[in-house]
Amino acid sequence: MRVDHSRAPAAFVGEIEAFLAFDSLERGLSANTIAAYRRDLDQAAKFLARAGASNWAHVDAARAAAWIQSLSAGGIAVASLARKLSALRMLARFLVRENLRDDDFTSLLGNPKAARRMPHTLSESEIARLVAAPTGGDPRALRDRALLELFYSSGLRVSELAALALQQIDLTQGFLRVFGKGAKERVVPVGGKACDAITTYVTAGRPSLVRPHTGSQLFLNHRGRGLSRVALWMIVKRHAKRAGITKNVKPHALRHSFATHLLTGGADLRAIQEMLGHASISTTQLYTAVEQKRLVEHHGKFHPRTRGK
Repeated sequence: MRVDHSRAPAAFVGEIEAFLAFDSLERGLSANTIAAYRRDLDQAAKFLARAGASNWAHVDAARAAAWIQSLSAGGIAVASLARKLSALRMLARFLVRENLRDDDFTSLLGNPKAARRMPHTLSESEIARLVAAPTGGDPRALRDRALLELFYSSGLRVSELAALALQQIDLTQGFLRVFGKGAKERVVPVGGKACDAITTYVTAGRPSLVRPHTGSQLFLNHRGRGLSRVALWMIVKRHAKRAGITKNVKPHALRHSFATHLLTGGADLRAIQEMLGHASISTTQLYTAVEQKRLVEHHGKFHPRTRGK
């Protein structure tokens, strides 16, 4: 979509400049932010003038909505659309605050929403290859095998895995306590293979990584400190490559795979929500779309009456 960078019609300029001066002097916004607001508001003013508004006092919700719809139809990215709408909203509120209008003409406009992206997952065979990638009995191999098994077994967030401490895990009972978003505690099961891998790492691998300053973090680097999220990212990427997985494997893929494979196996969606620590069931329901897509693809591949066969 081509963007016209010419200035707004003269009847609209005064209020735009007053608003930008307020943002610069009172709110301390940067020159780049002010320039972006000016471009967005100039663009809006030109559209609104063509739509029949002679100045900001004559802009109504219908014309403002038409501008947003025209941008959306032009293929503008959702993030850019949201920024432009935000600039228009702030101007409208400024006009009301300065008694230049009695009402906020943007109050009824909804926020643009990005389409939710489907989670990237690994197949069960890819997971098996990934967790088997760290070979050997040295401390790092034992550590990496344990963290990959636990990552997939319990569906933890990267930050939760990095912060995990010894006292949070009960390998005898097969569960761990984790503090997720908003410091909310939840109990998550730990599978048998993950328990075995962690036990081996804690007894035969972790002691070699411990240093005098080491705390209670479960997974340690070679300096005896807890692994960072970046380090976890690199470990997952390295072993995915070693396992011959051609997908762009990110750490969160193990969490997504955990949820998707549970759903495929017949687990209750509410139970998956609780294990993942999702505040809303709507977030967890995204995995049902992944499973539905897999079933459609499976049907298309194997059913004898599929179209095109």
